[in-house]
Amino acid sequence: MVFLMLGLTLALYGNGAPLANAQSEAVVVDDFQGDEDDTYPNQWVFVTSNQEVLDIETQMRENEWARVQRENGRAYLRTYTQNEAMRISMLNDEHFNWDLQEHPWFEWKWRIQSYPEGAAENNRRRNDTAAAMYVTFGSDWLGRPKSIKYTFSSSLPVGTTDEQGPLRVMVIDSANEPGLGQWKTMRRNIRSDYRQLFGENPPNNPISITIWNDSDTISGQTSKADFDAIRLLPPQ
Repeated sequence: MVFLMLGLTLALYGNGAPLANAQSEAVVVDDFQGDEDDTYPNQWVFVTSNQEVLDIETQMRENEWARVQRENGRAYLRTYTQNEAMRISMLNDEHFNWDLQEHPWFEWKWRIQSYPEGAAENNRRRNDTAAAMYVTFGSDWLGRPKSIKYTFSSSLPVGTTDEQGPLRVMVIDSANEPGLGQWKTMRRNIRSDYRQLFGENPPNNPISITIWNDSDTISGQTSKADFDAIRLLPPQ
């Protein structure tokens, strides 16, 4: 496995992402403002390995859940796992429309509250993630989801990448970075990242966006992370 240092991607440090032009043309995927407190977020679903789409309520348990919370009048999504893995997805063309020609930039906020100690995305025995965002583009020839996983890592440095079959992992935030426990804005150029990670141009329409939280590999661990302001931005 090859690990490449790509440079910091947090908006805190800057990565050449659009700002002024994006404000009036951004597409809001979800900001959770329309959801009731302590409920599961509307429009998000659970997609099984067989591509069956289920209500996320059927998958939530006491030790794995995603619920809308509110703080100072602002709604956000809180995710939590204890020795479990949780994912929820929003499907392109059903709940939003994503054309990479028009909106190549993907932006969201997250806040890491707790994370699995010693976890590392490049080690199958320690592959836990307090927070990740997947962008899925379809399937490979074996029917496996072809995705980029933008992840917070408990131990790996920002810029680390890993190849796991049709999945490409990119560490964009880490416990080694400042601001742990604070809201951070993450912003990525999907077309650029796809070319770098897969060596070819991406399909123009991603299939889905997935929020991820898991602590099911290292025994006795928990993860808690908040998400908000998920947007698609136009070219600079």
